[in-house]
Amino acid sequence: MAAALENELENDDYYSLLNVRREATQEELKASYRRLCMLYHPDKHRDPELKRQAEQLFNLVHRAYEVLSDPQSRAIYDIFGKKGLEVEGWEVVERKRTPAEIREEYERLQRERDERRLQQRTNPKGTISVGVDATDLFDRYEEDYEDMPGGGFPHVEINRMHISQSIEAPLTAKDTAVLAGSLSTHNGNGGGNINLSLRRVTSASGWGEIEFGAGDTRGPMFGMKVFRNITPRCFVTAQCGLQFSSRGVRPSASTMWARHLDQNTMGYLQWRWGSQSAMTTSIVRDTKTSHFTLALQLGVPHSYLMMSYQYKFQDDDQTKIKGSLKTGFFGTVVEYGVERKISQHSVLAGTVSIGVPQGVSLKIRLNRASQTYLFPIHLTDQLLPSAVFYATVGPLVIYLAVQKLVITPYVRSQKEQELQKQRENSASDIAKKKQEAESAVLLMHESVKRIIEAEESKMGLIILNAWYGKFVTDNSRKNERAKVIDVTVPLQCLVKDSKLILTEASKAGLPGFYDPCVGEEKSLKLLYQFRGAMHQVLSGDTEALRIPKQSHRIEAET
Repeated sequence: MAAALENELENDDYYSLLNVRREATQEELKASYRRLCMLYHPDKHRDPELKRQAEQLFNLVHRAYEVLSDPQSRAIYDIFGKKGLEVEGWEVVERKRTPAEIREEYERLQRERDERRLQQRTNPKGTISVGVDATDLFDRYEEDYEDMPGGGFPHVEINRMHISQSIEAPLTAKDTAVLAGSLSTHNGNGGGNINLSLRRVTSASGWGEIEFGAGDTRGPMFGMKVFRNITPRCFVTAQCGLQFSSRGVRPSASTMWARHLDQNTMGYLQWRWGSQSAMTTSIVRDTKTSHFTLALQLGVPHSYLMMSYQYKFQDDDQTKIKGSLKTGFFGTVVEYGVERKISQHSVLAGTVSIGVPQGVSLKIRLNRASQTYLFPIHLTDQLLPSAVFYATVGPLVIYLAVQKLVITPYVRSQKEQELQKQRENSASDIAKKKQEAESAVLLMHESVKRIIEAEESKMGLIILNAWYGKFVTDNSRKNERAKVIDVTVPLQCLVKDSKLILTEASKAGLPGFYDPCVGEEKSLKLLYQFRGAMHQVLSGDTEALRIPKQSHRIEAET
């Protein structure tokens, strides 16, 4: 956000200055340029100060038109921005090249830079899982603890832990090495292993991988895996491995075939042979608002039928609620939970699991960037309503309290500090933009008088009031001061033939405008008169606007 803001302040938006679309034709550019030249031409002003200000604005408009009317300069400006026109753009490309060749050259250099960055970067991924045994909260017998010291308090302990970490090391544009390791402990017993994988992209439709591993429990391991696109809608993976141990060599193999059934639905068929042989088929449907999975597995020793559904709310926090049912030879498990984004890089999820004979468990998961933290909490071996109630309500109450008392104030404080820092860093740029806008408004007064007289004579478009900036409409923020500027004159100056058309760009770049609240959401509020009737409209900062419109009309009673 800060980088985008700095770029916005450092570089004038030539399209916004001329009030044209980014796809504007030469005729549209020329018409807008002529109009602004008539407004800012220095010879139209006798006052020395106004003449000096008009000359500065005239030169800025001329520079914008000069760049956008030249195909080569426009291509460089679209790619590199204003700085590219000064040095960077001409260093990269030759002047004689066409716009298409300029873009192609830039994309080639960009790919090379990306490859260099890729070779210098690792992709760390990690998981930390801490298993908690809290069955003493619900399954205890009071009489067993009466004579024991401290027996009045339930005993909650950590009975298992698992830590895994992996990093990727790109060797070439096609070759990647992955180093992974893990440590596990359960009730005082544990072990670890380390794996090295080498992956090579063989073509646009396939890749292959070999894996070496070693551990203190299973011994050395060797495996191979291949992926291949059969058709644009179908792909297959195959994997085989050899596990060496004191009991001998254990081979294993698996293959999976997948096909797009439609735009949002995938079908999978998987066969696995080894210590736990099984055949699994599943259908997965993923849309913008939901995710559905239906799977059937037949195998030794586990066979089951599983069905899950997830609903995705279309909100800023990307909230999801989910539920699943899984039944088989091992018993039946019902799960339900919720997932929510709590910050820009963090996602928190909670799931309640109720099963026979597993009992009741609560699973909490926190994803922070590429790191995952898991906390499975086993509450009871029985199906107790009290355990289900506390597993559901307890985390929800804690989350709401932490969200309101800790997370929300912290995020608000961070945003305020960031905005304040941005304002301090850009204070001089804002002052300069403000001065330029005020000078432009002074130069517009004579033209605006003529435009108003012409519009009044035919009952045309008259801008009565126009404000640009941040409006405070939320009652909870009534003490916050609105940050707006009066832009009535600049907008009236843009009226032509009883019409006002603004393109899809930030209005802060329009002549006579500047940004009154850097880094905050802005709007444009207009009150205008057309054919003797009052009209009003509120438009977003980057929204296109065309007036007059019948839908903006204010009823006489109002």
